Amino acid sequence: MERLQISLIDLNPASRSQLEEELRTLFQKESPPIQIQSLSATGETASLYDQLQRTERPDVLFLILPTAIGESERSLIKRFKAAPNGAPMIAIIEDAPASEILGLFKLGIADFISPPLRSTDLLPRLWKLTEHFRKKSTLFERLKECVGLRQMIGRSVVFTAELNKIPLIANCDSSVLISGDTGTGKEMFARSIHYLGPRADKAFTPVNCGAIPPDLMENELFGHARGAFTSAATSQTGLIEESDGGTLFLDEINTLTLAAQVKLLRFLQDKEYRQLGSAKTRRADVRIIAATNSNLEQAVNEGCFRRDLYYRLNIIALKLPSLHQRRSDIPALATHFLKHYNEEMHKAVEEITPEAMQMLVRYDWPGNVRELQNVVERAIVFATGPSLNRSDIILPHDEPSSPSESFQEAKARVVVEFEKNYIKNLLSTHGGNITRAAETAGKNRRAFWELIRKHEIDKSLFKGSN
Repeated sequence: MERLQISLIDLNPASRSQLEEELRTLFQKESPPIQIQSLSATGETASLYDQLQRTERPDVLFLILPTAIGESERSLIKRFKAAPNGAPMIAIIEDAPASEILGLFKLGIADFISPPLRSTDLLPRLWKLTEHFRKKSTLFERLKECVGLRQMIGRSVVFTAELNKIPLIANCDSSVLISGDTGTGKEMFARSIHYLGPRADKAFTPVNCGAIPPDLMENELFGHARGAFTSAATSQTGLIEESDGGTLFLDEINTLTLAAQVKLLRFLQDKEYRQLGSAKTRRADVRIIAATNSNLEQAVNEGCFRRDLYYRLNIIALKLPSLHQRRSDIPALATHFLKHYNEEMHKAVEEITPEAMQMLVRYDWPGNVRELQNVVERAIVFATGPSLNRSDIILPHDEPSSPSESFQEAKARVVVEFEKNYIKNLLSTHGGNITRAAETAGKNRRAFWELIRKHEIDKSLFKGSN
């Protein structure tokens, strides 16, 4: 029988000891594996949420509530309901009126019990709730309720084709390479693979390789021994060791230096590595999921990425579609963001008008889902009526220049536009060949590559265009 993980959230200290004693007595009698953790606020009630996020994901939350339920308790229940590890909640409350109980159900609790607590009340509720949540049949429900990835919204063929691969990928242990434009949800897919697989109770460690200076990347991955360099007064563990037993997600894998690529390749081959400055070989059981927003195969052909590492990473490939490739999903995504920011900002915007929705569907969304989320959030901020109208939707090409823009700001904006257009024109002229384009620009190949990455230009669009 599976171990049952129960969390006791203590908002009424007078009752907790009775409930915990009742639960432990019950499970000693029935003998199923169980782990009970008790959490209580040491200061602000909201700290309980942060405590829960640092613990193993529970199967059931028991919320021990005071008779007079205040705004802090209601706010906490909402946060638990929306949390990525959102488990069913059973409220324990004494002498509460029917209206109060109804209000709790509206906030998101799954059941309630009134003291005195009896084993015959607790056991049926526990198994009913846990079995209900474990038997959710569709992939979409499992992702939302077990993983909490509520932005994985879409029914288009190109999106579901990739989404439906997740259960099979999650249950194997092969390396995965996820490709797709910026903002398409690569990290969310990586998280779902981790949390729906056998490593779900271990660490998921995301790292953006492009955000780490190249000369520090090897140290970040593998750590260093004491005395490895001048300032290394103590040893330091790396991301590989911290992720032991779990999953390491390497975003923007294409930005790794060739030296770091060699070390990562060795680790993928035999699960062994060495810290900087150490002669000792270490082992770690880590699943690698990599992601890129560029054409990695082209980078291999151009000598920017090792071919052997590419093959090691690309055992299983996922290609995430851009938002303009799945326009039919835009209404559902926009509505989801509308509801989310309504709650967060305490607004009362009920709908997006057909004209405004048509405007969203027709736009190409170069920033993909992330850009759509930002546009809806901005519209909610400035909305004054019950509906989002066409005039509330501000798309980038419709934004007027700021009348208060300084000379330096205006110059910086023009320089960015010039760089981007200049690079695109060169790539188009040379058919996507970076070496020839860099020579024409008078830059070395690596510097030109960094400009391409800076402006998020897809080189594959220019291949063979001359």
